Amino acid sequence: MAETVGSLVDKISIVELKIFHMQEQTDREDASPEFRVQCQDRLSILRRQRDDLAEELSDLVAAVASGKVVPKVYRQFKMYNDPSYRRGASDPRAS
Repeated sequence: MAETVGSLVDKISIVELKIFHMQEQTDREDASPEFRVQCQDRLSILRRQRDDLAEELSDLVAAVASGKVVPKVYRQFKMYNDPSYRRGASDPRAS
């Protein structure tokens, strides 16, 4: 499974922000008509992307709910704040 519920929600959130700001550009009275048309075209594409992602999210949630898909859990192994991974650190098994 390439996407997770969280990654899809993240992508939808980003596209929604882009839609909001692109709508602002289409409403600008100080912009040229050509620029506003270009922004309107982009707005249409962004809305399609959002709708595609929302459909993918709905399908994934349905598949998880029905048991057809079982999400994998990936554990985080963060090394940057653990002093035992630094050079010269004592053996953590010795404690």
